[in-house]
Amino acid sequence: MAKTQTTKASTTLEQQLNRQVANLNVLYVKIHNFHWYVKGPNFYTLHVKFEELYNEVTLKMDEIAERLLAIKGSPVATLKEYLELSSIQEASGKEDANTMVQTIIEDFATLSEEFQEIIDAAEEAEDQPTSDLLTGYKRDLEKHMWMLRSFLGN
Repeated sequence: MAKTQTTKASTTLEQQLNRQVANLNVLYVKIHNFHWYVKGPNFYTLHVKFEELYNEVTLKMDEIAERLLAIKGSPVATLKEYLELSSIQEASGKEDANTMVQTIIEDFATLSEEFQEIIDAAEEAEDQPTSDLLTGYKRDLEKHMWMLRSFLGN
């Protein structure tokens, strides 16, 4: 790959990774909101599951930010940047338990699609470590989506 193509691919990759740092930070807050405010007969199950998910989201966000630093990028690190860049929307605070679960499924689907774009961009930039990282994350999201859909009976 020519140097200008490599630089362009790296810049695009950095932008895509930063969007995921933003997405995962917004998603962390959203799932934490759900963890605190879930009610109903599935409270205990969902309260525990939401905590598991927001902890996992935090680890993934940190690993993506560290990957950005490893490839000489600069991860975004302010709430303002997160909200500007994120394709994940904040919780409204009015969701019932099933809506919370459905919202997480939809957010994970968004992340999965965007992760695939990063995987493609990383492969174009000949950045196998980034591709591998996001491939594993995509696999994790697909498993979570299956489990959450099963919880809803879908």
